[in-house]
This record gives sequence, structure tokens and C-alpha cells, in this order.
Amino acid sequence: MIAFIDAPSPNFDARRAPPDMLVLHYTGMQTGEAALARLRDPEAKVSAHYLVEEDGRIFQLAPEERRAWHAGRGVWQGQDDCNAASIGIEIVNPGHEFGYRDFPEDQVAAVIALIGDIRSRWTIPDNRIIGHSDLAPDRKEDPGERFPWKRLAEAGHGLWFEPAPERIQALGGLLQKGDQGIGVIVLRAGLHRLGYGLKPGGDYDADAETAVRAFQRHWRPSRIDGVADGETRARLVGLLQLASAESVTGVLD
Repeated sequence: MIAFIDAPSPNFDARRAPPDMLVLHYTGMQTGEAALARLRDPEAKVSAHYLVEEDGRIFQLAPEERRAWHAGRGVWQGQDDCNAASIGIEIVNPGHEFGYRDFPEDQVAAVIALIGDIRSRWTIPDNRIIGHSDLAPDRKEDPGERFPWKRLAEAGHGLWFEPAPERIQALGGLLQKGDQGIGVIVLRAGLHRLGYGLKPGGDYDADAETAVRAFQRHWRPSRIDGVADGETRARLVGLLQLASAESVTGVLD
């Protein structure tokens, strides 16, 4: 049983349907106390369902059955009101603006336990456990490349794929901004199918570069440059296969 610290925020409203998505954020403020105060400030008009401090304490700000205001403008898998579909978890970290750092062990363990607890109540597929930067790649970077996405997936929450070297080599060289052709079309289609708001078809334009950078921030954290090298593309293909298998399993269950 997880112990929550009750810290109610007034910043929520009604849902239209049960949540089926989890969105992870970092707070991006200098202290957890400042972040908690902002998430509870009626003038700020922002909130989340939970805030996880660096020492592992978990604050509950809004009931899960209500729509908290954490995601803002963005799209994932065609859903353009991500607040309505999701449960939001704010993870205390100063972020890229104030000295981005690794997430402490107690905090990571608390996040994993919290997600497991949430998923015991709601049906949330692995391919709908995402970062804020996934649904809003043009304006958000959180929770970012230092968040241990691989460890989260190893604990049973979210997708992760590491391709074999021969699979990377088979995909060849780089795709980058300004490129055209079938490789770019396949890349854009794959990112769209995984969930990004990038439209299929077209060239390797600024939108494609932005989506690739967001993908790398989550699933290829050692390279975040918006250039789709063979490993980036191999990881995308593997993730699409995992997501497809999960969808089939969900239908059969």
C-alpha cells in the first residue's frame, strides 16, 4: 500500500472517460516546495495528479478520476486532449533550465511503485506511458534523457527496445533535415504510428527533426540531435513491433 501525502489542488475538472494514458513530467523549478506551491495555486491554472519528491515522498494533488491540468497543447496517438485521457505525474527535478540532474534512487523507486499502483486501477497500455516531450515535442523536454526509461520498462511499465548491431547496420546511414525520399516517408509514418503528432508523408522538415529529437530523448538518450541514424531508426522499428504485439495481446485477453 502506497502512502500519499494529501496536498489538494483546486486545478482540475471533470473527465469524459476513464484515463488510459500516463504522462511523466519533471517540475523544472528550483525546488520541490516551489513546484508544489505552483501546482496548488488557483491563479497558475496548472496541476497534476501526483508530485514525487527527490526523497521519494508522493503528494496527491487531484483525484485520478478527475482531469488535472498538466499536459497542455499536444497529441499522442491521435488524442489531442491529453489531459482528458491521462494521469499526470510531476517528478521533482530542476530540469534543463536550472541544472538538470539524475533522478535519485528513492525517487525512481517511488515513481515505479506509483505507476504500478495506478495501473492496478486503470487499463493503461505500455505504449501510452510517455513523457511530456512526447506529446508536445515542439515545446517540452521533460522528463528528459536523464529519466531512467529503460529501468521503468524493465519494471514492467512502458516500452523499451535495444536493437542488435546487425540490425542497426542494415538500416544504413543518416536521415536528416532537408532529406527526401522513401526512407524519410517510412520514418515519418513510423513516428506517427508510434504516437507522435507528426503527419505522415513529406520531407525531413523541421517538424520531423523535432519529433526525432523527442523520440531520442525518450528512447535513444545517448544521441539527441534530431538526426535519424541507423540506431534511432532500428529502435523505432523495434518499438513499433512491441506496440503492435501489445495491441494484439490486449484484443485476445
